Amino acid sequence: MAPIRASVVHYLERQSDHGGYTSHVQSEDGTYTGFIKVHLKLRRPVTVPAGIRPQSIYDAIKEVNPAATTDKRTSFYLPLDAIKQLHISSTTTVSEVIQGLLKKFMVVDNPQKFALFKRIHKDGQVLFQKLSIADCPLHLRLLAGPDTDVLSFVLKENETGEVEWDAFSIPELQNFLTILEKEEQDKIQQVQKKYNKFRQKLEEALRESQGKPG
Repeated sequence: MAPIRASVVHYLERQSDHGGYTSHVQSEDGTYTGFIKVHLKLRRPVTVPAGIRPQSIYDAIKEVNPAATTDKRTSFYLPLDAIKQLHISSTTTVSEVIQGLLKKFMVVDNPQKFALFKRIHKDGQVLFQKLSIADCPLHLRLLAGPDTDVLSFVLKENETGEVEWDAFSIPELQNFLTILEKEEQDKIQQVQKKYNKFRQKLEEALRESQGKPG
């Protein structure tokens, strides 16, 4: 465990320049805790309980889940590029991080709808790599150091190539239909505007050509 302990010490020495991260060894087996920051990049709305108050300190202490107090649900978009900080241990897995994030935002969607990615910079490009649910983000953070330009974590939709419609509730599916209808109408209006403008130019050209002496 000496190499891990040495890495923790080196991490602590560097973290003061980057802020927002702390870590300490908990036990002789080298287990440690610390903070990670997760960027939220969700393009679809999430489902939350409708009409409930935010979680209070009492709820947090008593481990009361406000989502369990009502069956009513509503959907909304989380702010793009929102950042959430989590205090986890070196044994906390990606699956547990995702569940923790959803609990903090009181999101009741199936955790399998989401995936945690690591964002890295390589050869001047920004690359995203999906993490396994068994990976331990704090260990990856330690290996990479505290610099978020080297490594950062991003929560995104779990794109598997095929949409698992059975994982969505009826209100979610209805909300998706509403969004699709709105996008469809926007596209129709864009196409109509484009061709109306094109038709106008053709008609103007036709009138000009008819007005010229033959």
